[in-house]
Amino acid sequence: MNILFRALNDATRREILELLKDGDMTAGDIADKFDMSKPSISHHLDLLRQADLVASVKKGQFVLYSLNMTVIDEIMVWFMQFKPNTVQAEKLENRLHVSN
Repeated sequence: MNILFRALNDATRREILELLKDGDMTAGDIADKFDMSKPSISHHLDLLRQADLVASVKKGQFVLYSLNMTVIDEIMVWFMQFKPNTVQAEKLENRLHVSN
């Protein structure tokens, strides 16, 4: 989980994920969207791959990147456990109003 949060803790990597939500892209296409060197983008893509947030497939001389929706879904489920359900939220709200 630490590597996942480390990967998400960078604005460039989050922007790469946003780009990939619209479809698969090559490393070159991703790099063209940023004002930084291609090796820097490759480093960001490698960290996203290590966190399993993106998958990569070699297509000839290109590497095609895509979102790993399985991991994204697992993250969402994990985060949702912290959201109280409606009944619990109402009980908590009522307790807060009573104690004030």
